[in-house]
Amino acid sequence: MALVSRPRVRRGWSRSSPRPFGALVLAVAGLLAVQSPQAAAESSALPAHTLVGYLHTSFANGSGYTRLADTPASWDIIDLAFGEPTSATSGDIRFGLCPRSECPNVETKDEFKAAVKAKQAQGKKVLISIGGQNGQVQLTTTRARDTFVSSVSAIIDEYGLDGLDIDFEGHSLSLGAGDTDFKNPKSPVIVNLISAVKTLKAKYGSGFTLTMAPETFFVQLGYQHYGPGQWGGDPRAGAYLPVIHALRDDLTLLHVQDYNSGPVMGLDNQYHQMGGADFHIAMTDMLLTGFPVKGNTANVFPPLPPEKIAIGMPASPQAGNGHVPPAEVNKALDCLTKNTNCGSYKPHGKWPALRGLMTWSINWDRFNNREFSKNFDAYFGRAT
Repeated sequence: MALVSRPRVRRGWSRSSPRPFGALVLAVAGLLAVQSPQAAAESSALPAHTLVGYLHTSFANGSGYTRLADTPASWDIIDLAFGEPTSATSGDIRFGLCPRSECPNVETKDEFKAAVKAKQAQGKKVLISIGGQNGQVQLTTTRARDTFVSSVSAIIDEYGLDGLDIDFEGHSLSLGAGDTDFKNPKSPVIVNLISAVKTLKAKYGSGFTLTMAPETFFVQLGYQHYGPGQWGGDPRAGAYLPVIHALRDDLTLLHVQDYNSGPVMGLDNQYHQMGGADFHIAMTDMLLTGFPVKGNTANVFPPLPPEKIAIGMPASPQAGNGHVPPAEVNKALDCLTKNTNCGSYKPHGKWPALRGLMTWSINWDRFNNREFSKNFDAYFGRAT
């Protein structure tokens, strides 16, 4: 997520092609796409179509500060941005409200806690989001892992939150040489993160809401590249895949950031770029259909059920590169949920149960006269 109005754009991705996916897409389309009873019960706590938004709670930028109590009712999951570490490798996560010198209208801590309870009474989920663009988190040791668990627990307990959003960006996650199987990761930062989240899930039980907001570089790019490889590629390529896979039964929602992205190859072996419905359709189809990692048809990342998928989009042109107007948002939803209004990319299925949308951010949406959230409510016929 971007903390400023003009976030960075990762560029320079290699354009070598994986082996054609072909008929394997259809063959794997149903693998592990059925929710377990526990996952289904957790998912049912959310509306059939869910709107997720990040709320700038620890900082201000050009969008202005929005009090939690003033967050519109459209938002079903509110991610508090951000909890950040004391250092990249400490695992010690801290969270605080924006300083009054930066945010003159910031609420007191007691007012904030009361607003959390009020939102929960309305059926909303309020999560602590860890990371963001500036919050690098590298759990390189078991000590850092354990500190992560205890410090995140302390934040959740103090504010009475519903769970955790993992928004690890930058150099937080990477794969070591020889770590080539997403089903059996070896890299400490990956293994320790999985262990930490499983511990938190076990501590808080089935009601614990867990979401993830990786960038396309860490997920869909895994179709072409996974870790450093024999040619010394970027070790971060596809590095979220083992985390998603290991936690797929615990995961409430995956909402990949379909923005601030370079071109990404879809299952049609064509490159797709931000700026229109096709990018969102192609990127989401990969999650709902599954794909061979690094083009290896013997090593397929299985699809996730549509109830666990939301599409990440910027709320306004100022919020991030890749913003699309409401008409393009609706084209993407039409295509993925109804197989109508599709463009050049044809998805491999129809998913009316697609959970919804995520945006950066609630603040930028408010700045933009709530265009994003109002369009979502209108599309799904939701009263707010």
